[in-house]
Amino acid sequence: MSKASPQQIPVVVLAGFLGSGKTTLLNHLLHRSGGTRIGAIVNDFGSIEIDAMAVAGQLGDSTVSLGNGCLCCAVDASELDVYLDKLTRPVNDVHAIDVIVIEASGIAEPQELVRMVLASDNPRIVYGGLIEVVDTAEFDATREKHPEVDRHLGIADLVVVNKGDRVGPDERERVLGVVRAAAGRAAVVSASYGRIDPALLFDCRPTEERIGQLSFDDLHRHEGDSAGAHDGHLHAAYDSVAFTSDVPMDPRRLIAFLDSRPEGLYRIKGHVDFGAGDPGNQYVVHAVGRFLRFYPEPWQSGEERLTQLVLIGSGIDTTALREQLDAAKSDAESGADSGADSDAPHAADEQGMWGVLRYVQDKGEAEEVADYVL
Repeated sequence: MSKASPQQIPVVVLAGFLGSGKTTLLNHLLHRSGGTRIGAIVNDFGSIEIDAMAVAGQLGDSTVSLGNGCLCCAVDASELDVYLDKLTRPVNDVHAIDVIVIEASGIAEPQELVRMVLASDNPRIVYGGLIEVVDTAEFDATREKHPEVDRHLGIADLVVVNKGDRVGPDERERVLGVVRAAAGRAAVVSASYGRIDPALLFDCRPTEERIGQLSFDDLHRHEGDSAGAHDGHLHAAYDSVAFTSDVPMDPRRLIAFLDSRPEGLYRIKGHVDFGAGDPGNQYVVHAVGRFLRFYPEPWQSGEERLTQLVLIGSGIDTTALREQLDAAKSDAESGADSGADSDAPHAADEQGMWGVLRYVQDKGEAEEVADYVL
């Protein structure tokens, strides 16, 4: 479960108005990547800490600068594909990058960036979510000057309410409440200095997997690292649920759960056994915000047939999620008496898989983009 799919690299859009802390957050991710190789598409290098990129081998082929331009205005979807192709091109049949972060300019339109990523022709990428960064101390003034901020929050998958240290506890809670109301189902986390756990956005690889070059963690692992001291409890910003079942999942029930997943549930990753619904394949699942996709992969000979899922979010009811997943198991496969003849469970599974297959393969991208961001 190291990636959304073995063939695809998540592309995360990082947006927010000027001064909200996007670049600080990106620098934090670069320094605390946990061994994960990050490719960045940024507006300029003025505030990006180039030394970290250079030491980790990410300067040049793995970093794209667009000068002072705004990405959504400077390039169209086909031009963005050029940059994405550069970052995702395999080296000796192995991906050189694990995740790509597009840092939008402070005046960029995040809806257009999401459209561009979803409409990309690059088969090696998958949408990794829209992260909207908000300045807690300046939120009211920003909202008054830019009323479109509510719309931006409404299409975000994760909202980082940054600079929480600049206001008192009561004001911080008030702003969080307003943001949650505007953000709808998006996960909302409070942060200072852009310090969020990278596990919210992508899977961190063990540093030991890095061969022949230093990791970002190696570069900054030294005595007196004040940033590291603040990072020790980053996991407190989110909750996670690990679910395993040796009973196949009922496709209708699981899709009903996924289609109505609760507020604050940001990521779902893992693989699903649908039993008689498709005996030959397991289904890798990748969900971020409201985006959902399945990837069928053949079971290997002798492989234990299990469903294994990890759910990550903020303010989620972990007990309720486990109960809902338990309720999505297949009665027929668990030995319950269906009261029908022996062929009925298989027929029901085949029809039930139609809901799963809606999220397999690319639909017409125009339809998918419209469904997602409008």
